Amino acid sequence: MLQLSKLQCMRTLASLDESYELCRQVTASYAKNFYLGTQLMPEAKRRAIWAIYVWCRRTDELVDGPGSDATTPETLNLWEKRLESVFAGNPHDDLDVALVDTLSRFPIDIQPFREMIAGQQMDLYRSRYETFEELNLYCYRVAGTVGMMSMSVMGVDESSPATNWNWHWDSQIPKEEAISLGIAKQLTNILRDVGEDARRGRIYIPLEDLALFNYTEADLFNGVIDNRWRELMRFQIQRARKLYTSAEPGIKVLSPDIRWTVWAATMLYSRILNAIERNQYDVFQKRAYVTNFQKLQCLPAAWLKSKIL
Repeated sequence: MLQLSKLQCMRTLASLDESYELCRQVTASYAKNFYLGTQLMPEAKRRAIWAIYVWCRRTDELVDGPGSDATTPETLNLWEKRLESVFAGNPHDDLDVALVDTLSRFPIDIQPFREMIAGQQMDLYRSRYETFEELNLYCYRVAGTVGMMSMSVMGVDESSPATNWNWHWDSQIPKEEAISLGIAKQLTNILRDVGEDARRGRIYIPLEDLALFNYTEADLFNGVIDNRWRELMRFQIQRARKLYTSAEPGIKVLSPDIRWTVWAATMLYSRILNAIERNQYDVFQKRAYVTNFQKLQCLPAAWLKSKIL
């Protein structure tokens, strides 16, 4: 029987199956494209990824969700202490039950979870990033860490020759590639959400890049789309695409039962950049998204990549 702390409600927590079902529902509701990709995974890995996603979602919502105005550094410190308790095997609520089980089944390290909380701390006191180096650290903490959390669940193909020569990999885990993929996806989010972030007073595109193209903060807040903006966006998109490309060697050596999923998710997410281009870089009034037909197109192409690359 689970040992419950005094901080937990004095009630029986959800069963394991009930907890995983709750995680499935949250994932399906808030991350439709991601959820679609998880349907291609084996059941045990799929459920573990749902549990990890839900924790990441809850962490993000502390600073970017309903009631986030009340979040303080102390709130996040308490969340980290709760994380430590979960890693010790003590669930605090129904959703934690699945995560505790996942942690018992896979060799997942706590450090990427701590780093993600540190990334949320950055959002409490920063609304601008002067350089790409500063933004890159933020992207690693809030998104690159997700790749690190997931790798121990996904696993690698130990029969692949690539696992024997790539010096990046500690215990044959493609860490740098996983981080690159997470950062690429976060940069994609940033470019898609420029208008939404601007309405909240935030600018995630590095200020040095704005200056490079003689585009000002006032221009961004006013939604100015001209040659300066288009060139700036082309520059940002090229950076994100390079990161997607640098992640590909890591996908090639993942466990065979997971490659299709990761190729599909990568192709789907990178196509958001194509949608931004089709919208003529208008990320102020138009939402860039991948259509259902395009999603279906990705699946056979991703399957082929998973088999021949």
